[in-house]
Amino acid sequence: MKKKKQISPKKRREVLTAYGMLLPDVLGLLVFVFIPIVYAFYISLHSWTGLSDMDFIGFGNYFKMFKDRMFRKSLIVTAKYAFMYVPCVFLMALMMANLLSALHKKVQTFFRTMFFLPYAISTVIAGIVWSFIYNPMQGFLNQILVFAGIEKQRFLASPTQALPSIVAVSVWLVLGYNTILFLSAIKDVPRDYYESAELDGAGPVKKFFSITLPLIKETTIFVLITCTISSFQAFDQIRVMTEGGPASATTTSVLYIYKEAFSTYEMGYASSLAFVLFLLIMVLTVLQMVLTRKKER
Repeated sequence: MKKKKQISPKKRREVLTAYGMLLPDVLGLLVFVFIPIVYAFYISLHSWTGLSDMDFIGFGNYFKMFKDRMFRKSLIVTAKYAFMYVPCVFLMALMMANLLSALHKKVQTFFRTMFFLPYAISTVIAGIVWSFIYNPMQGFLNQILVFAGIEKQRFLASPTQALPSIVAVSVWLVLGYNTILFLSAIKDVPRDYYESAELDGAGPVKKFFSITLPLIKETTIFVLITCTISSFQAFDQIRVMTEGGPASATTTSVLYIYKEAFSTYEMGYASSLAFVLFLLIMVLTVLQMVLTRKKER
């Protein structure tokens, strides 16, 4: 019989140190993510106002969900938001990162800092400021349009313009962060590949699609997944700028869940909506990862 391999004291200390450093993060995930998810599912099986006693109703809240027209509408609004937000952030950040990578180091540092500044602004503060900019009467943006000979727009007061206006603010807030992610990935691509491609007569477009894009695929997947998740969690800027209006045109799923929980005090029903939204985001994330991996292969 083979003797079991003995672990040296030094190796054992290294393993224990590694697990000790991981422990705070694991505990944080357990306390602030996994336990709340399980407890939210438990609450969703009850009728509860947050102050009254819990009344067990099984899957009654989930059956109610299928008849809720407003929840279905909020899902459609969320999908519209995601279809506008994700491609804009992804394509603009990738384009800007590619342009910045060709600039001189000092110039690149300046623009990188300027693009990143909005990310440091609180979402609530950004929402308040942009509400004044979008003001249909005396807003700064309308003043520019009038000066250019274009009639005033209603922006946040228009059911058709409100959601794109909020998407524009959301893109502005995170564009710099995602640009820096792409820029870091592009800078890690070996220069030898580009030099070899130039010797073969490849132009900038050919180099981008044949070298840059395939070699930054891990960053591409990360940006796509994080943008998708954040688009389904949009809340702060919408709550501040429109409160879901006008005519529920900007009522996303998270905002609707918030209203059900803290306006109508349907905590059990709100928990069931939140749990379903969590499952939806998880399925979309896994699907996105699988499709991306298949495309890579």
